[in-house]
Amino acid sequence: MKVAIIDDEPYSREEMKHLLNAYEWVEVIGEASSAEKAMELLLTDDPQVLFLDIEMPGMSGVELAEALRKMKKRPQIVFATAYPDYALKAFEVEAVDYLLKPFDDEQLARTMERLKKTVAAGERESRSHGKLAVQDEDKIIFIEPDAILYIFREERETYICTGKKRYTCRLPIKELEAKLATYPFFRVHKSYLVQLPFVEELIPWGNGVYQLKVSGAKEKIPVSRNYVKELRERLEL
Repeated sequence: MKVAIIDDEPYSREEMKHLLNAYEWVEVIGEASSAEKAMELLLTDDPQVLFLDIEMPGMSGVELAEALRKMKKRPQIVFATAYPDYALKAFEVEAVDYLLKPFDDEQLARTMERLKKTVAAGERESRSHGKLAVQDEDKIIFIEPDAILYIFREERETYICTGKKRYTCRLPIKELEAKLATYPFFRVHKSYLVQLPFVEELIPWGNGVYQLKVSGAKEKIPVSRNYVKELRERLEL
C-alpha cells in the first residue's frame, strides 16, 4: 500500500513514518508540509492513501480532501490531527478514519485494517472491464485476464497461456505487466510473468535457481534467483 504523509510539523511526520514502519505491506512513498505541496506529490507519486493533517498554512487538510473528491481516482484519506472538532467534516468528505494526536497504537491498527480492506476493494473496482486482445490463427480473440496462468517471451513472440490454450500477442512483457498491474501477476524471470493464485509448487533446480509448478500448466516455469525471496514473501502467509 503506497502511503503519503501530509503534515506541516516535521516531528509529526517522523512519528507517523515510525508507526507505519511496523506494517510490512505499507510503503511511505512521500511526504509534504502543505496541501499545495501534497497536490504536486499526488501528480508525481500516485499514493493510494494520504495521512492528512487538518490545520496547515494555506489550504487546510479538509479543503484538500474536498478538492480530491473531484478526482476520478482519488486516494483514501485518513485525517491525523490534534483537533477533535473536525470529525463531522471528515465524515462529509468520506475519510476512512480520524486519528487524534498523540497517536494510539491500537487505534492505528484498526485504521490500518480498515484501509487494507478499503484499498483492496477500490483496486478491484478500478480494474478495467476490458479484455486482452490475442492472436488465434487468423483471428483476434479477447480473453479475461483472470484466465491467464502465465505469460512468457521467446525470441520476438510473447505467449499468453491459459488453462485451455496458448495464444500469441504482439506486446512485450513489460507492456503487458503494466496493463495487468491491478491483477496478481508477478515477474519471476525476465521472460516470465505468472499469476500468483495459480502457483502450486516452488521446486529447487540447483545453484539458487527454482522452477514453478502452475496449476493447469504442463511446463515448469523458471524462477531467477533474484526473484525468489520476493516471490516467497508474496506467496507465503
